[in-house]
Amino acid sequence: MSSPFYSPIGRPPPTDMEKQIQMIQDGMQSCPFKFASAGVIGFGLGAAFGLVMSSFEYSNPSLDLEATVKQTTGQQIKSAFKDMGTRSYSMAKNFAVVGAIFSGTECIIESYRAKNDTINGTAAGCITGGVLAARAGPQAAALGCAGFAAFSTAIEWYMRRDP
Repeated sequence: MSSPFYSPIGRPPPTDMEKQIQMIQDGMQSCPFKFASAGVIGFGLGAAFGLVMSSFEYSNPSLDLEATVKQTTGQQIKSAFKDMGTRSYSMAKNFAVVGAIFSGTECIIESYRAKNDTINGTAAGCITGGVLAARAGPQAAALGCAGFAAFSTAIEWYMRRDP
């Protein structure tokens, strides 16, 4: 006896809520979402990292003593915050680009290969390193590919190892 509320395998048909949840999960596993979220997260982490690193940077006031003496304390503080903001924004952009390229490339490779293994991260690292160093010439692109691939492989190995 078949009921209109049950599928042939004995499970009720999905509700509207289950369909919506599945659509959201599918969207979050898509390459455009991974690309965009890696860029946004990379921007945020880069901004925080840039802010911390710029606060540790020592600037020698003796290099431009006349300009420093002429500034009031408020002007010096304002100048320091402006410099911190500039460095933080620059680092944020760089992290966003690296994160977006790597994540998007890895997702495309994983979709194409239909496997989730270490090779995806290694190949994505090679492509990312090569693309980022391409302006400096073919030797730099090859070195960037090798370096980023090695780093990605090490991270993949560490993350996939058994504890």
